[in-house]
Amino acid sequence: MPQASESRRSGKACVIGAGPNGLAAAIVLAQAGMEVEVFEAEAEVGGAARTMELTLPGFRHDFGSAVHPFAVGSPFFNSLPLGDYGLEWIHSPATLAHPFDDGTAVTLEGDLGQAEATFGADGKAWRNLMQPLATRWADMAPDLLRPAIGWPKHPLLLAHFGLHALLPATTLARWRFREERTQALFAGLAAHSVLDLNRPLTASFGLVFGAAAHAVGWPIPRGGAQSIANALAAYLAHLGGRITTSTRIRSFEDLPACDLTLCDITPRQLLALAGETARDPLKSSYRRQLGAYKYGPGAFKVDYALSRPIPWNSPDCLRAATVHLGGSLAEIEASEAAAASGRPAEKPFVLLAQPTLFDDSRAPAGKHIAWAYCHVPNGSTENMLDRLEGQIERFAAGFRDCILARHVSSPSSLEAMDANLVGGDIGGGGVNLRQFLFRPTWRQYRTSAANIYLCSSSTPPGGGVHGMCGANAARLALRRGTPPLPPP
Repeated sequence: MPQASESRRSGKACVIGAGPNGLAAAIVLAQAGMEVEVFEAEAEVGGAARTMELTLPGFRHDFGSAVHPFAVGSPFFNSLPLGDYGLEWIHSPATLAHPFDDGTAVTLEGDLGQAEATFGADGKAWRNLMQPLATRWADMAPDLLRPAIGWPKHPLLLAHFGLHALLPATTLARWRFREERTQALFAGLAAHSVLDLNRPLTASFGLVFGAAAHAVGWPIPRGGAQSIANALAAYLAHLGGRITTSTRIRSFEDLPACDLTLCDITPRQLLALAGETARDPLKSSYRRQLGAYKYGPGAFKVDYALSRPIPWNSPDCLRAATVHLGGSLAEIEASEAAAASGRPAEKPFVLLAQPTLFDDSRAPAGKHIAWAYCHVPNGSTENMLDRLEGQIERFAAGFRDCILARHVSSPSSLEAMDANLVGGDIGGGGVNLRQFLFRPTWRQYRTSAANIYLCSSSTPPGGGVHGMCGANAARLALRRGTPPLPPP
């Protein structure tokens, strides 16, 4: 239901893009009483949260996101009855596995006590870092998943987080942990930032992903990421909202008359959309600000159809839906520094998901799928297949013998399948200091046009499947009211 500050609204709203953020925005507007129509360029809703047969019939692969700590921990998603619309979460026995060259692996256990025991000499340090954040996730998440500028609801909790979060991940890992294995695991968590791990703020990603493991887990949705999008779309339909797929909006003139327009697109697409409109609704100063927006490194991704489970050197890797392949902290540090500086890594840090160990609906009986990617420079044309598979083989000898088929997605092919993935950037834009504070500009969700808003991951809080960009943008639009339409 609408929050207390959001009075009921009449009128019509159009939403461009049916990714999780676009659907979240549409739901907030429909809850407030507006007539809502969503326009999606692709044949299916979901954006980067789609599931499709990319390799062989019956093998259902996640096009983008596969494991979802921020979806299960999203304050907005948790306010919706998505379970009534088919969304079911599956938690693997261990949250994460991180193998090493000696044939062993360290696991991140969801239970904080088990994690403390697993980390041995570093167990107490791990608990001291994670427990205040994990036990108060419900308080912390709304503060984290909002614009960075503003007074938090829980300033003391956020201050505790900030003391460590502002540091480079490499600094925090070497300062707080004595064991190389714990340092490496933390570096892998922080590498989800897609940043050079020697940069300030990268520790924040390790802390948030680590705390989420203990607070809400890193689950997979039964049936794949498409289940999240389908549940959102079904709930929107229940509220009376409409979704039109296979309809690419190339100009604001392609839309029906509406009082509000929310755009689940990045600044580049917004500029193109406005530029194709007879009367450009954006001010020139705002266009210049959007033009200065920076995109982050891209992803090189491979989906696999497999004859059997991955033959990990360490059996512990079979307990986790997510496996981080990068070896030591120093190796992960070098890999992420290379991608951030415009060079493909020789030994890339690889993020791998193996959902069919825990959800057999995703592949034919006895068969499996896997999903793996590494970070590369934005728009890179480098073929990383041998290097990526080399990292998997390093920790799972005989992996290539299991492959029935593979589907390789370069940065350009990712963008071709989802225009929001500019240059293969899966986060909607880079996370430098300016874009951390002012994303994509100082206006954040607002544009220079009174009735047009951005609601994609190019707005706060950024990338991830949580719907908060869309929900925050729609709530702001409702609070500001619906201005009259400009004259034709």
